[in-house]
Amino acid sequence: MAEPILNPATTALVVIDLQKGIVSRATAPHPAATVVANTVRLLRAARRAGATPVLVHVGGSPDGRDRLNPKADEPMRASGPLPPDWSDLVPELECSPGDLVILKRQWGAFYGTDLELQLRRRGLTTLVLCGIATEYGVESTARDAFERGFEQIFVSDAMGALSASAHEHCLTRIFPRMGRVRDTQAVAAALGG
Repeated sequence: MAEPILNPATTALVVIDLQKGIVSRATAPHPAATVVANTVRLLRAARRAGATPVLVHVGGSPDGRDRLNPKADEPMRASGPLPPDWSDLVPELECSPGDLVILKRQWGAFYGTDLELQLRRRGLTTLVLCGIATEYGVESTARDAFERGFEQIFVSDAMGALSASAHEHCLTRIFPRMGRVRDTQAVAAALGG
């Protein structure tokens, strides 16, 4: 059975954390460069079709006091001050005036941002998710989107994780319960590109 064509008027391509400080890290099973290249292909197809790109990046105050810092067995901490351009979106995304840009301060793109408000005001009900890292920013955003009733499509080869096993776990155990898992070629085709 052929995939349905995505309705651009109700579709948002949500790109998670493709920013200089994160893309510079190693990802698996898809290297960050591949994730960026596949995302650029999706962005071009989305823009041509009239779907809404949503570019999400994570950042915080220079002193770090607005970041989460709970007691944890394996806390995620920065090793020193972050470079000034750490949160800047990578230029390959070719941010344009019609894109929504969301700054978040934790893993998920919904909590503490106006993402849901902007999606609802535009009548966007289907989210196509991609980015880095599969098991952190993408999964956390997907869980929130699922709880808010959004349809979701996860682009398997436009995501990268800290390990191949973490990526595979999300794609086989988590995402299929919240939406559909497809590759870049299938999603670009569904957008008409």
